[in-house]
Amino acid sequence: MADLFTTVVTSPLAKRAGVPQPTQLRRYTPGGPLIEGPVLLAGGGRFEKSLRVRLDEAGVAVVSAADDTEDRLGALILDLSAALDPTELAQLRTIGAPAVKRLAKNARVVVIGTDSATLTDVTEVVTQRALEGFSRSLAKELRLGATGNLVLAQGEAHDGVWSAVEFLLSGRSAYVDGQVVRVGDTAGTNQESVKPLAGKVAVVTGAARGIGAEIARVLARDGATVVAVDIPAAGEALARVANEVKGTALQVDVTAPGAGAAIVDHATQRHGAIDIVIHNAGITRDRLFVNLDEDRWDSVIDVNLRSILRMNEAILGEGGLGRGGRIVCLSSIAGIAGNRGQTNYGASKAGVIGLVTALATQVKDRGITVNAVAPGFIETEMTARIPFATREMGRRINSLQQGGLPKDVAETIAWLSQPGAAAVTGQVVRVCGQSWLGA
Repeated sequence: MADLFTTVVTSPLAKRAGVPQPTQLRRYTPGGPLIEGPVLLAGGGRFEKSLRVRLDEAGVAVVSAADDTEDRLGALILDLSAALDPTELAQLRTIGAPAVKRLAKNARVVVIGTDSATLTDVTEVVTQRALEGFSRSLAKELRLGATGNLVLAQGEAHDGVWSAVEFLLSGRSAYVDGQVVRVGDTAGTNQESVKPLAGKVAVVTGAARGIGAEIARVLARDGATVVAVDIPAAGEALARVANEVKGTALQVDVTAPGAGAAIVDHATQRHGAIDIVIHNAGITRDRLFVNLDEDRWDSVIDVNLRSILRMNEAILGEGGLGRGGRIVCLSSIAGIAGNRGQTNYGASKAGVIGLVTALATQVKDRGITVNAVAPGFIETEMTARIPFATREMGRRINSLQQGGLPKDVAETIAWLSQPGAAAVTGQVVRVCGQSWLGA
C-alpha cells in the first residue's frame, strides 16, 4: 500500500542521498521454491541430520560452511539444541558471523534450541536461554528483508521442528521476525505441500473485510472449505467473500447467545464437519481511559473476548470441533505492549492470550491445538485512517521498517492450521516485523 513516506524515501533524490530503502519482502507463491539460494546448516544439534534430509527432499541445496558456495546464502540454520555449556555458544559467532555477511536479500536466519523449561541443570538452562537474547538481537541487525527467529524444541520434536523451520524459511513468514516458537514432541501429519488444508472445513469470523477476508482467501487457497461468518449488516460484503473462495456465508453476530451453536450447525450440516476455527472478529472503540464510557468498554470486551468464550462452549462440545482440530485467535501487540487510548482493546487482546494459554492445556488430550497470532502494524482500511504522523511511526518502528499486509497475518494462521503444525500449541506468534514495542 503506497504512502507519502515511502514515496519520498524511494524517490531518485532520496536514493542518491543514501536514504535507507524499504525492501520489497519475499512472500509465498504456491508451487514456488521454499527458499532462494543455498542453506547453511550447522551447529551439531540433534535435529541437524533430519533437517538435512527434509531440506534435500524440498529441493534445497545445503552447505556446511559459508565458503562452501560462491552464491549468496538464502538462509542460515544454526542447530544448537545439544549445547550444554555457554562455551558452546561461540558457534553462534564463529559459524554465524561469516554466514550473515553472505546472506542474500530476504534471507532467513533460524536458530534451533531446546526449551529451557524442559531442563533442570542450571548450566544447560543458562546456555539454552541465551539463544533467545541472541536471536532477538541479531534479528534487529539484519537488513534487506532478512528475518531471524528461534525455534525451541521440547523432546525429540523432529516433525514439529521441521514444520516451524519450513514456515520460517518460506515466504509465508515474510513479516514474522524476532520471534520464539516452541514446539512439543507431538508428531505432525503428512500433508500435501501446495494444498496442506485439503479436505478441511474452516470457520472464519469477521470474514467480510480486511484481515478476516484475507484469512478466508488464504485458507481456501490452501485447500480448505471456508465458512465465512460476519454480522448481518455486512451481509453483502460477506457474500462476496464467500463466493470468491467458493465457500458458504453465515450471517450471525458473534455476541449472540446462540452464535457458537449456529456456527457448528451450519458447518456440520452444510459441509459435514468442522476442523478449523479462526476467531478473528473484533472491534476497537478507542478513547483515553479517563473518558472511556461504559458502552465502549463493554462492547470491546464482549466482541473481542467474551464472545470467544461463549462460542467455544458449543464449538468444543459434542458434534463440534473434531479430534486434531485447530483454534487460532487474533490477539494484538496492544495486548502485549499496550497502546495509548486502547485500555479496553489491550485488555481484551491480553485476555485472548490468557485464553489460548489455558485452553491449550485443557484440549491437548483431544489433539486440538490452540494458538494466537498478534499482528503489529498491518496495512488495512482502518490503519489508513490513522493520523499521518502516528501512521508513519507505526509503519517504521520495526526491524523491517514497513507495515505488514493482511496476507502476512493470514499466512501465519494458515500455517498454525496445518496438520503438520500439531506440535505447536499455546503459542502467540507476533506478525509485526519485530516491532520495537513489546519485544
